[in-house]
Amino acid sequence: MKVLLNGKSGKVGSVLGPALEAAGHELVDDPGSAEAMVDFTGPDAVVANVQAALEAGVPCVVGTTGADLAEVGQLARDRGLAVFFAPNFAIGAVLMMRFAEEAASHLPAAEIVELHHDTKVDAPSGTAKATAERLPGEPAIHSVRLPGLVAHQEVLLGGRGQLLTIRHDAFSREAYVPGVLLALERLGTLPPGLTVGLDTLLG
Repeated sequence: MKVLLNGKSGKVGSVLGPALEAAGHELVDDPGSAEAMVDFTGPDAVVANVQAALEAGVPCVVGTTGADLAEVGQLARDRGLAVFFAPNFAIGAVLMMRFAEEAASHLPAAEIVELHHDTKVDAPSGTAKATAERLPGEPAIHSVRLPGLVAHQEVLLGGRGQLLTIRHDAFSREAYVPGVLLALERLGTLPPGLTVGLDTLLG
């Protein structure tokens, strides 16, 4: 597949680019020659990038958090194209959210701690927000930004006399590669408009 990778010189993109090529995809620089667009840029750029791709007739895979994609979702529906967005492309992080949702039906209280590198723009992270939406009530989210971190999250669920901690750690951006490859593989099967969450692809 010919892929336009926006953000290819960034923290994720610099890892993802070679991985896409190793998987048999071809990186291109022009939306007109692309069969799919992948975006790992920033919240100030992603909406315009997706709009440009859709206007060129190119479906999109988006990993950039911190922006409202509702508008591009409508544009995608109008154009008959798919936009897939995941707040986290690490399969382990998706399983963490799934397990936390199940555990929350048995333990009465939960809070979320998310820890990221000190250059991450948005706080709380998209993963933390997505996790909170799957839990009852409005669980508190605690954000930590420190050098040396990559992407880490734990969900603490408390009950009388006990605590359950469900944690996921991404030690490198290679953790996101299998999820992005899966999204590209399934992109042509998705309905027009915005599809959210890697768990929708895992079954």
